[in-house]
Amino acid sequence: MSGIKPTGQHREKRLSAATVRTMKAPGLHGDGNGLYLKVDPSGAKRWMQRLVIDGKRRDIGLGSADSAGTSLSDAREKALENRKLARAGGDPLAAKRRSMEVLTFKDAAEKVHELSKPTWRNEKHGNQWLNTLITYAFPFFGSKRIDTVGSADVLAALSPIWNARPETARRVKQRLGSVFKWAIANGWRMDNPAEAIGKALPKHDRSMVKHHAALPYDAVSAALESISSSNAGAATKLAFEFLALTVTRSGETRDAVWSEFDIEKATWTIPAARMKTKKIHRVPLAPRCIAILAEAKALKRDSDDLVFPGTKDKKPLSDMTLSKLMKELGLAAVPHGFRSSFRDWAGEQTHHPREVIEFALSHVIKDKAEAAYARSDLFEKRRILMVDWADYLS
Repeated sequence: MSGIKPTGQHREKRLSAATVRTMKAPGLHGDGNGLYLKVDPSGAKRWMQRLVIDGKRRDIGLGSADSAGTSLSDAREKALENRKLARAGGDPLAAKRRSMEVLTFKDAAEKVHELSKPTWRNEKHGNQWLNTLITYAFPFFGSKRIDTVGSADVLAALSPIWNARPETARRVKQRLGSVFKWAIANGWRMDNPAEAIGKALPKHDRSMVKHHAALPYDAVSAALESISSSNAGAATKLAFEFLALTVTRSGETRDAVWSEFDIEKATWTIPAARMKTKKIHRVPLAPRCIAILAEAKALKRDSDDLVFPGTKDKKPLSDMTLSKLMKELGLAAVPHGFRSSFRDWAGEQTHHPREVIEFALSHVIKDKAEAAYARSDLFEKRRILMVDWADYLS
């Protein structure tokens, strides 16, 4: 492994905070007192210390070196304490184990789930995260200590679903990795076995992925008329039309609250916590959207701030309510499909630039070079696009 490995006389404090922050070269980068910054090929960084304990060289994990992990000064302090203990005949590893009992994989996963609660898009997403591990990982190694789970365990758990349920398998693998990375940051592991099995499993054929069912764009207007004429509740009807006009995701519309809207500026600002991209998204509102909000105002409850309230107090409309209605009306699509209908219409029937269309859908720009120049959210250009879409549907 490459890196800056000390030779000759040992000099302390070779690294600096700036060096740690900018270091990209994979390998071990020495600081002194046996302390190393370990940089993985993926770019992940962590602290480790090499000491001779009982005549044997031992590697001790001291936590993540990323921005939210262990600082250089803290790592040096830990390394110095360990070195003093080892010179006095003690065993820093044994002391660490006594002071911090290693969790089972199940307990570790539940801990990561609890710590991640503030990042969940909604409660349903959080439950799905843990439930996939309960179903596909815990039966294989949930009761094993997390520092003893190996790549063979992970392979045994993923193999049965890798080809049968590829999308689920991909998510399980990603979530397993999150738990192992947390264990690495706690000094319980030095590796992530979910990454180690990458070449042991065949690549998925992404062409077989099923996309959300969507209506042809020239059928959307008739679909909205059908919904408007149905026996559905007022909030459901208004939410459906608002969803189609704003081409937002179902949860973004269903969980909308009045405090997010500036009616005078015809702007809806969705906070980052509610967005899939984890970035604030401003939505320009066409005149028909403002009219829908005026109608929705009559449905406001004193108990909550929801724009499209569900039947239960303080609860928004459920996604199932919208999907079930489309099915009952014989509409061969799902609510999310309105986004695809819009994308096809904008690409085939308008001259709006691609980046304006992508920003309207709150898509992340994957090309890093292009993203670096995307300083604006093209809001005013998107306003023209969304008015054109509303006019087309009317």
